[in-house]
Amino acid sequence: MKKFITLFFFLSVFLANAQTAENPISINASVKKISETEYDIIFNAKLYKGWYLYSQYNPEDASLPLEITIPDGETGYKLVGKADEKDTFKKYSEVWEVEEIVFKDKAIITQRIQLTNKDITTIKLNFFGQVCETACINIDEPFTLSLTDNPIEISNTVNEKSKQLTKQLQLDLKNTSLLKGTSNSGSEVSSGLFSVFFLGFVGGLLALLTPCVFPMIPLTVSFFTKQSKNKKKGIFNAILYGFFIVLIYILLSLPFHFLDNLDPEILNTISTNVWLNLFFFVVLVFFAFSFFGFYEITLPSSWGNKMDSASSVGGIVGIFFMALTLAIVSFSCTGPILGSLLAGSLTSDGGATQLTAGMTGFGLALALPFALFALFPNWLNSLPKSGGWLNTTKVVLGFLELALAFKFLSNADLVAHWDLLKREVFIGIWIVIFIGLALYLFAKIKFPHDSPIKKLSFSRISFGALVVSFVIYIAPGVLKNPTWNLSLLSGFPPPQFYSVYEQESNCPLGLDCYKDFDEGLAKAKLVNKPILLDFTGWACVNCRKMEENVWSEADIYETLQKDYILISLYVDDNEKDLPEAQQFDFLKANGKIKKIKTVGDKWSTFQIINFKNASQPYYVLLSPDLEVLNNAQQYTDRDTYYNWLQAGLQRFNK
Repeated sequence: MKKFITLFFFLSVFLANAQTAENPISINASVKKISETEYDIIFNAKLYKGWYLYSQYNPEDASLPLEITIPDGETGYKLVGKADEKDTFKKYSEVWEVEEIVFKDKAIITQRIQLTNKDITTIKLNFFGQVCETACINIDEPFTLSLTDNPIEISNTVNEKSKQLTKQLQLDLKNTSLLKGTSNSGSEVSSGLFSVFFLGFVGGLLALLTPCVFPMIPLTVSFFTKQSKNKKKGIFNAILYGFFIVLIYILLSLPFHFLDNLDPEILNTISTNVWLNLFFFVVLVFFAFSFFGFYEITLPSSWGNKMDSASSVGGIVGIFFMALTLAIVSFSCTGPILGSLLAGSLTSDGGATQLTAGMTGFGLALALPFALFALFPNWLNSLPKSGGWLNTTKVVLGFLELALAFKFLSNADLVAHWDLLKREVFIGIWIVIFIGLALYLFAKIKFPHDSPIKKLSFSRISFGALVVSFVIYIAPGVLKNPTWNLSLLSGFPPPQFYSVYEQESNCPLGLDCYKDFDEGLAKAKLVNKPILLDFTGWACVNCRKMEENVWSEADIYETLQKDYILISLYVDDNEKDLPEAQQFDFLKANGKIKKIKTVGDKWSTFQIINFKNASQPYYVLLSPDLEVLNNAQQYTDRDTYYNWLQAGLQRFNK
C-alpha cells in the first residue's frame, strides 16, 4: 500500500509540474554586507495559502529539502555553513509517515557567503526546493546578485562613527584556520552537561526526602499496583507515571531555549546582570527561610484541585495529570531546589541546555522510586517511616540554600565593583552559616517544626562532624596567607585578588596582566613575547576554577609569568562606561543593533567579531603580529592546558 501511495505521490508531482501555469511561490533576494569579505544573501519567499516549502533540515526519505548552491564553474566565493531559517514548523506527512519541517505562508532564508577573491562584484546562486499542497512542484531558480549596487551594509543602518569604531575592533588575524578547531569544546560541554545532570539528580534525591514527596511514594505505588486489573498493568502505569514526571520537568526548561535562540548572547547577558543576581539572592534567601519553617511557599490550591480532578479521567491522560498534581502539590519542597537549579544554570555558560540537563536529572530522581517500587513492591517494607527526620532534611537544605544565595550577591558585587563582599568576607559568612548548621545538627538550636530530640542519631552526629570538618577546612580562607588553597571551593568565593588585604596585583594569582588589548599588544611588541588572550568575567565560575586550579600549578604559573603577555578582558565589566567618544552602535549579524556603552560591551563584542565565540573562559594564543599560534582553548584540565601553552611557544619560536 505504501509503495502505491509513493507512486501516486510522484505521479502527482509530475502532473503538477506539467500543468500548473502559475507558480505558488515568489522569491526575492537581497544582499547585506557584513564585512569586506562576508555577505548575507537573504531570500524572502511568499507562498500561496495552503502551500508548504520544505526546509533544508527535512528528514531523509521525505519531501525534497531546499538547497542553496553555487553553480558549476563559478569561483571567487564560497558558502559559509548552512542557511539560517526563520518561521519553520513541523507537520506530519501521511505519504512518508514522518514529521516534516516546512515553511507556511512565508519563508526567510539567509545564506552567508565569503569572498575568496575580493575583486568579485557579482555572485550567482541557485535556489532549489519543493513546494506542496495536494500536489508538489519543484522550484529551481537562479539568482544573479550584485555586491556593489547598494547592498544593505553597516553604513546604511548605523552612523559613520559607529562604522569606524566597529572596524577598529576587527583584528587582522593570520592563520585563523586554527580557530575552527577550538580545543575540547565538545568533550567539555558533554562533561559539563553530565555534571549538571548529576547535580540535578542529587537535588531530586534530596527532594524525595522532604515531607511533601516522601509520604507520596508508598501511597502512589500502592494505588497503581492495587487498582490495576493485573500486576503487569500496574507496573506499566507506575512506570508511565514516572515518565510523565520526567517529561513535566523537561518541559519546564523549554521556554529558556527560545531566549537562547533569539540571541546567543542573551543568557550570558542575563547571567552577569547585577539586578538579576540580586533578585536570585533575595529569592534564595526567601526559599531558605521557607525551608527553616517560618512560612510555607505553595502554588494556588485551585491549581492542585483542578489537576487532581483531571487525573480522574483515567487512562494515559489521567496518569499525566496525576504526575502534574504531584509536581504542583510538592512545590513547597521542590520549588527552592528548582529555584537554585534555575539560577545556577542560567548564570553559567551552558545556559538553557544545562537547565534542561539539570531538570532531566531532577525529574529522573523523583520518578525512579515510583517505577522501582512498582517492580519490587516488597521494597516498600524497608522504607523508613515518616517523621521528624523529614523536617531535618528541609532545614539542612535551607542552610545550603542560604550559602548558595551569597554566591549571587557576590556576583552582583563583583560586576558592580561595590567592594562589599571581598573574598575573606564571603568566606566568613559561609563559616557563620555552616557553624549554624553544625549547631542545628547537634540540637543546640531549633526551628519551628522540629520535633523534640531525646537522643542524637548516629547519622546526625556523623553529618554534624562532617560540617565541622568543612568549617575547619575553609577557616584559613579569611587569613592573608591561607594555610592551604581552598581548591574544593574554587569558583564560588570571589577571586583571590579581590581581597580585604592589600595585593601586589589586581590580576589572578598576582600575575602581571593587561586589561586593555591595545596596551597588552604594545607590550608584547616591545618585548617580543607571545600573547595569552584571556576572555573572562567577574561572575564566571569556570574562569575562577581555571585560575585557581590550573594556572596555580607551578609549571603553568612560571610559563605565564615568564613567557607570555597576559591580556585579561572582562566581558561582564558593565559598570565602567567607555568615554563617550568610544561609545557606538554595533550591527549584529541578525540585523539588530547593540549599544556598545561599557567596557564589558566592548570586549564581548571584540570576542564575537574576531573569534565568533561568546563563552568564557576562552583563551587564544597570538604573536605580536597577530598570528594565531594554536587552536583556541576553553575550560580544561591541567595537562592539556600546559601542553597547549608549550605548543604555542614552540610555534612562536619557529
